[in-house]
Amino acid sequence: MQLIFWLSLCGAFYSYFLYPLILMLIPARKLANAPALDSLPTMSVIITVHNEAVRIEEKLRNSLSANYPAELLEIVIASDCSTDATEDIVRSYRERGVKLVRADIHNGKEYAQSLAIQAATGDILVFSDVATQIPSESLKKIAEKFADPTIGAISSEDRFISENGDTAGEGAYVKYEMWLRALESQRAGLVGLSGSFFAARKQICQTWDTQSPSDFNTALNCSRQGFIAISCPDILGYYKDIKDTQREYQRKVRTVIRGLTAISRQPGVLNPARFGLFSFQVWSHKIMRWAVPWFLLALLISSIRLAGDHWFYTLALLAQLAGYGLVIAAWRNPSLLSSTPIKLMYFFIQVNLAIADATVSFLSGKRMTVWTPSQR
Repeated sequence: MQLIFWLSLCGAFYSYFLYPLILMLIPARKLANAPALDSLPTMSVIITVHNEAVRIEEKLRNSLSANYPAELLEIVIASDCSTDATEDIVRSYRERGVKLVRADIHNGKEYAQSLAIQAATGDILVFSDVATQIPSESLKKIAEKFADPTIGAISSEDRFISENGDTAGEGAYVKYEMWLRALESQRAGLVGLSGSFFAARKQICQTWDTQSPSDFNTALNCSRQGFIAISCPDILGYYKDIKDTQREYQRKVRTVIRGLTAISRQPGVLNPARFGLFSFQVWSHKIMRWAVPWFLLALLISSIRLAGDHWFYTLALLAQLAGYGLVIAAWRNPSLLSSTPIKLMYFFIQVNLAIADATVSFLSGKRMTVWTPSQR
């Protein structure tokens, strides 16, 4: 039982704390001497939509305002069988160079993206969601990054905006994730990009698993082809947070189910003999993080069993009960979330409940193929 306690304690902390420390001990990748950018590459912005009549025009205006030569830029709208006025609105922008690609069946985001990839003519493909606003200089910054021949894909960094359009304060979790992405970028590359805004060389996207998340597809394809995927702090994607906690919870569940599906379809990525350090990062960032709720459960059970044997185990049990008690209190009284420590604990438990929910659903056979965008 003591062994279970200590293994569970280490397992619960590994992905969030020990893994970053290990990355810091691994020598950072030496940056290539990228040549000066003589000319800008052709670029295709791919925006995937499903029934986005309310938001598509704002997204089109944002995309068309990009500070990038019009003759080198095309905008491709990949419609996943929209049934509202989305496609009519897109067609009204045809004379401004906007191309519509409609999926023949309602088969999910990645399927619609695969059709857009085939239709796109750019050397660099930029993928973006409707809800994400992209600063006008971002495309030029992306082009400059790709002057480094070792880079296969570039991920934006996430920024929240408030209801009135102002930049909102970043949560501690988002800051942590961006820091971890920076560490991974300097080693074997990202194991997952920001799905709402990222870019890749077109050759990276020729192999496209329509049943797996595009952010993981792209990172895996980079590793397969000898490239790396990096996160760039000066390339930002702005989007509104989901205010409805239930919808946010369901979004987390969907995300984990899709991630588990990706690993189950590409199990070779877990083999260090094939993918080296990248495989270690997938194990540490994905698999071990998805195991945290089960480590927490084992930790609680072992603490209960050991509480009478030694004061340390008693203290560990009391600390866990106090933490869970505060989370339950905050759930019943949301005003307690104004306290940062309580908010962090609440978020941590919510994430792990979603992971547990998603894991059980996945093992029961549930998959997330057909796509319904989150309304922000």
